[in-house]
Amino acid sequence: MTQHDRLLIIDFGSQVTQLIARRLRELNVYCEIHPFQNVTDAFLQDFAPKAVIFSGGPASVLDEGSPRPPESVFALGVPILGICYGQQVMMEMLGGKVEAGQSHTAEFGRAYVTPGESRLPLLDGWFADAAGREQVWMSHGDHVSELAPGFEVYATSPGAPFAITADPARNFFAVQFHPEVHHTPNGRKLYENFVRLAGFSGDWTMGAYKDEAIRLIREQVGDKKVICGLSGGVDSSVAAVLIHEAIGDQLTCVFVDHGLMRLGEAEEVVSMFRDTYNIPLIHADEADLFIGALEGVSDPEVKRKTIGKLFIDVFQKHAHEVGGAEFLAQGTLYPDVIESVSFSGGPSVTIKSHHNVGGLPEKMGLKLVEPLRELFKDEVRALGRELGLPQSFIGRHPFPGPGLAIRCPGEITRDKLEILRRADAVYIDQIRKHGLYDEIWQAFVALLPVRTVGVMGDGRTYDYACALRAVTSVDGMTADYYPFSHEFLGETATRIINEVKGINRVTYDITSKPPGTIEWE
Repeated sequence: MTQHDRLLIIDFGSQVTQLIARRLRELNVYCEIHPFQNVTDAFLQDFAPKAVIFSGGPASVLDEGSPRPPESVFALGVPILGICYGQQVMMEMLGGKVEAGQSHTAEFGRAYVTPGESRLPLLDGWFADAAGREQVWMSHGDHVSELAPGFEVYATSPGAPFAITADPARNFFAVQFHPEVHHTPNGRKLYENFVRLAGFSGDWTMGAYKDEAIRLIREQVGDKKVICGLSGGVDSSVAAVLIHEAIGDQLTCVFVDHGLMRLGEAEEVVSMFRDTYNIPLIHADEADLFIGALEGVSDPEVKRKTIGKLFIDVFQKHAHEVGGAEFLAQGTLYPDVIESVSFSGGPSVTIKSHHNVGGLPEKMGLKLVEPLRELFKDEVRALGRELGLPQSFIGRHPFPGPGLAIRCPGEITRDKLEILRRADAVYIDQIRKHGLYDEIWQAFVALLPVRTVGVMGDGRTYDYACALRAVTSVDGMTADYYPFSHEFLGETATRIINEVKGINRVTYDITSKPPGTIEWE
């Protein structure tokens, strides 16, 4: 995507570097994250950033061999923003001083910064309320003790006398806090001001991305055939529709139906791709194979490995039916790319093992087509809208590759899967009827390996218990349970027990992540 103005984020190991990129992408600014050790003089010359951001990080600039950007970054003549460790490394390299953390200067968590006397365009829209201060999120032990030449102080906090500093003549800015996290409520405005000062036009739109991606797919593929492993999820579906728009019937999708989908989901996927988009599709209905291999299996890791191995075998078998394919399409996203880059060991092209077709490109001698590898999840949904996919499809909650197998703790049986499928359908129907679906990041039912005594009518029952799960999240890394009303939970429990034979008790899981995970297995 070289014709876009590009912003470079130099990563020093912060846990929230991805959030910086997300905030910038929300402002229609194209940016890339690269580990500091990969950013050489030659890299900078080739990348030609219009602005640079230094991320935070766990190291101390006082340590020997601590992470540094190349000196040449300061000679590019572009705006630079240093965040937390990024501020400290700027000061250290440009002639200021940093001191080791002390109890009265360390700050972790919520803090408040107050402005200095001088005005700074970076802070337009800040300090506007009656209190004349801004809430920020701090996470630092070391602190700047002496400014580099040319810098001035523009805001302070109790533990950071140089909370916001800048050298406006060179467009160098540095903050001790993290404006990318939601605990800095006005952080978006700071990034907005920074990219405005840098002269970005905000040309990173999904409409422009779609047109450019189609051109690049055509250049890469030429007149060759492509196969796509279609899971039915949003990522692979958007990738398939985009590639089909680029090369038409040169693409064939292989949908491996393992019999572990939600109610009516396999039929919905097949109908959408065959009927609505007229995309060549092989529907590999292998439910008997997968469920037969899983029956009686209770260990969650064995479940995952069994499904993964069978998926590869089945996909490979049906992919050979296409004949002459030279490319394999995957819905790899930018977070997958970032996470496959080792902070200490440099970049790796290895696709993470959670991908359903991991290992197949080498095994089958195929080249990869990954048109979404520069996008975050929310951008994929926006691209899906550009491509005309229905909102009911692209707005769906995430669904795990192993499907209902990991929402059925304990042994897998066909009867239990059918009970779970019907209970989940009732639950999601309830959430939609109450207008809550889009407020929730993910919701599902887990069928527990527990049978309980109940009374229905005048008779005794001995049926399964189930757990409802619903969480709010941004990216799935952390999550909190959704605060349903007791009325909603009571109504939902009544419907499940009345409508789903085999369940006589309903519970609600209120565990956050961490310490729990979103899925039960």
